[in-house]
Amino acid sequence: MKIVREPYGILHVDPSPIKDVYGGDAGAVFVECMRLRPERVDSKTVIVFSHPIGGGAFLPLVNALAHAGIHVVYCNPRYRGNDSALIMEKCVLDLGACIRDLKEKKGYETILLGGWSGGGSLSSFYQDQAENPTIRETPAGDPADLVAANLIPADGVMFLAAHLSRSHTLTEWIDPSITDEANPFDRDPERNLYDPANPHQPPYSADFLARYGEAQLARNRRITAWVKETLAELSADPSKPPERAFCVHGTMAAPCFLDPAVDPSDREPGTCYLGDPKVVNDGPVGLARFTTLRSWLSQWSYDDSRADGVGNASRISCPVLAINNTADLACTPSHAKRLVDAVSHDDKELHHVKGADHYYMQKPELIPEAVGLVQDWMSRKGF
Repeated sequence: MKIVREPYGILHVDPSPIKDVYGGDAGAVFVECMRLRPERVDSKTVIVFSHPIGGGAFLPLVNALAHAGIHVVYCNPRYRGNDSALIMEKCVLDLGACIRDLKEKKGYETILLGGWSGGGSLSSFYQDQAENPTIRETPAGDPADLVAANLIPADGVMFLAAHLSRSHTLTEWIDPSITDEANPFDRDPERNLYDPANPHQPPYSADFLARYGEAQLARNRRITAWVKETLAELSADPSKPPERAFCVHGTMAAPCFLDPAVDPSDREPGTCYLGDPKVVNDGPVGLARFTTLRSWLSQWSYDDSRADGVGNASRISCPVLAINNTADLACTPSHAKRLVDAVSHDDKELHHVKGADHYYMQKPELIPEAVGLVQDWMSRKGF
């Protein structure tokens, strides 16, 4: 089936006091979108994909759904390709502007959220605030009024190879061998997964994993405490700049990537979705590598980020579909299960695509199975 790609943009207003994206007038936000629709096939239903840093309009699954006859829109929030200053509440506002445009200008009657990967927690955060609006500011206290935005609830949410949230995923991956952020390469060998001298080697003991997880959470909380102290110091002195950027080293040290018995699946041990986890741990591309004080609180702080997949999912009332790819090197099976378990109603289902990787690039022949699961769910729910 031939598909038509239609790039378009939405301009909306955000009166935030601090500009956190490059270019454009202060207060004006441009949301870049791509609609994929089958040629000469009309529809009143659309699947809306969005990810905090966007960039998924050419993903295999997105394209396959369009080729299967479904209208799809990929919405890139303002932070397209750069999450160093990303504020999750503002991603919700951008997604809300896209959904309003689809409803009021493009005539779609049914909106389904395609929460793929990091878009899963964004979708659940959006739906939570659309159904139960409570937030008027960011965790740093800056304006981000999700109540006044009058977000339009979606009719259904899909978690497609999705993780719990950016904050929880980072905490599960962060390297606890770093005990002093000012000296990130002076590491505790007994917590350093990549140190051959570490007496704890795969398969890891339950005791080691418990202590390791506690140390990971403690590191996230230490960074958060420093962030809050620094913000308080800056706000107390008007002569100082209101924001500060910093680097977080060691963010790919999850035991599950080295020990296949941890959160077991069909994934290949010793690898992660970005390659060799030892290299990625301190490489230039990684979760939270470059961030700001405000961004840390909004997207990376375990205790402060409101984009909490489990918490958000527990408060949404619409039908939920979750698909877990069993060879996923990014989102392990427990994430899909925890998301589905968190949904408080019974109109939810979890399916597994055996052998599928995160992007369906290693096993493209499995894409039709995932598409079929989506089509079947949409049909049964009357979408």
